[in-house]
Amino acid sequence: MLSTTILKRVFLHKVRENEMTLADPNPSLSPQEVLSFYSGTYPALTTAKIEGPEIADDAVQYRFQTTLGTKG
Repeated sequence: MLSTTILKRVFLHKVRENEMTLADPNPSLSPQEVLSFYSGTYPALTTAKIEGPEIADDAVQYRFQTTLGTKG
């Protein structure tokens, strides 16, 4: 018998050398809307790109990649 489960979404944001896991504020929001939601708390996210989704650790993971502070 097959069973299905809904995987939770998590959003990953790297601050310096530490990767933070940000909770999904509202499952009905798109990943872009979640990025906008968290950009008020983390200003570096205003220029970030979204990578993913990737399924790992029983969750759908989106990664916020910032370009702030990188050269080239």
